[in-house]
Amino acid sequence: MKYFSISITIIVLLFFSRCKKDPAPINGCTDVLAINYNPNAIISTDDCIYFSTTPYIFQNPYGFPDMNIPEDNPLTMEGVSLGKKLFNDPILSADNSLACISCHQTNSSFSDPNALSIGIDNIAGNRNASALINLGWTTSFNWDGSIQTLEEQAFEPVTNPIEMHNTWENVELTLNNHPEYPQLFKNAFNIDYIDSNHVVMAIAQFERSLISTNSKFDQFLNGEVQLNSSELNGYAIFNSEKGDCFHCHGSQMFMDNLFHNNGLDVEPFNDLGRGKITNDPNDYGKFKTPTLRNIEFSAPYMHDGRFTTLEEVIEHYNSGGKYSSTVDPLMKKIGIGLQLTNQEKEDLIAFLKTLSDTEFISK
Repeated sequence: MKYFSISITIIVLLFFSRCKKDPAPINGCTDVLAINYNPNAIISTDDCIYFSTTPYIFQNPYGFPDMNIPEDNPLTMEGVSLGKKLFNDPILSADNSLACISCHQTNSSFSDPNALSIGIDNIAGNRNASALINLGWTTSFNWDGSIQTLEEQAFEPVTNPIEMHNTWENVELTLNNHPEYPQLFKNAFNIDYIDSNHVVMAIAQFERSLISTNSKFDQFLNGEVQLNSSELNGYAIFNSEKGDCFHCHGSQMFMDNLFHNNGLDVEPFNDLGRGKITNDPNDYGKFKTPTLRNIEFSAPYMHDGRFTTLEEVIEHYNSGGKYSSTVDPLMKKIGIGLQLTNQEKEDLIAFLKTLSDTEFISK
């Protein structure tokens, strides 16, 4: 009887197990590359959604080489927009008081109107914050050329104790817990966790978008406007041995991506400049040539912000500068000076002001 009951039970269980329907197959996206990939899906519904961004379109300026854009960080509308937000946000600093724009102000052509920038602990740096203009065509960064890419450069201020004085661990934690940034990074890079690499990639994208080529001089080259007699005379002086400007600032970028000792100091140098990076005594006192575009807006001038006006800059060269063993051979009138008349100095400054791009400083 016992065995009979067991047999009946087994038969009943087998009967109901056969009657039980198999679960319906799950429909969904079966492509692992899709944003909405469903690992449980059996039948593809052809509704896969793929990550995409909008290319950031710009026209390479006349006379400029092709912009050097890293293959792993192309310019996109989403990336540039995110980079701009980060650039303007003090969230990167330890106490939320200092943003990139604090030392690279828009109306100063993304430079610092102070000779030396002040960090969150009220400590001054030792060099002037350079203007951020046409950086996509710059081959090295900082006055001494110590950094080779914009991505690399964007790492440094965050942890520098005399700038933002933060840690990247803290920055990542803060951004990942922010109500907006996770989605913005998802839109720009398709990532679920914000890391330091993607922070600097976004900032670098924005900085590459800071293109200035709509000055009066550019419009003159395009045949849209005319330069007045003073500006034309200044242009002629600029491009002659009399003014001696074109050797280092002669291209359409108005810089040469090189390093020069332009007779600012005698030896021993308080700041070795490029020499501190190369450890080559021949590089002592040499600094990277800055662009002259928007020079009207980017005072003060030189690596330490020692000159507050363009008149002071011109007078430095007009008076002959200071001799040292590494002074640039292009400074042919060192100790003698350019010997420009007052009118010629005014004309040269008038030309330099034609390099001002008011549209750029309203970005």
